Amino acid sequence: MPAGRPTDYRPEFCERVLELGREGKSHAQIAANLGVARKTLYEWQERYPEFGDAMTHARDLSQAWFEDMGQTGLVMQGFNASLWAKQVSCRFREDYTDASKLEHSGSILPTRIELVTVSPTKE
Repeated sequence: MPAGRPTDYRPEFCERVLELGREGKSHAQIAANLGVARKTLYEWQERYPEFGDAMTHARDLSQAWFEDMGQTGLVMQGFNASLWAKQVSCRFREDYTDASKLEHSGSILPTRIELVTVSPTKE
């Protein structure tokens, strides 16, 4: 085991992470709730497989919470669909970001520019 400060990780964090996921919380909110930096969450995911599984499941639970809110909002007066769409497209990119393709057409741009210096001649 590497030397240094002992870890603050506790196995019961897994259940807390799942609870927070059920509430739609982000990784930043989970880290704040556990009193650690986001970087620490990522380190724990690598070091403790059960914590990594809990974080993955919490993200799915969080996405499900947002999707439930969106479905409920569709029938509610005053629902801000644009704000909801922005939230899910930023938080759950792989499922909610529109794919776009960039194509270039037209003349080909030069790939090399040559600079030539000319010395003046004496006459």
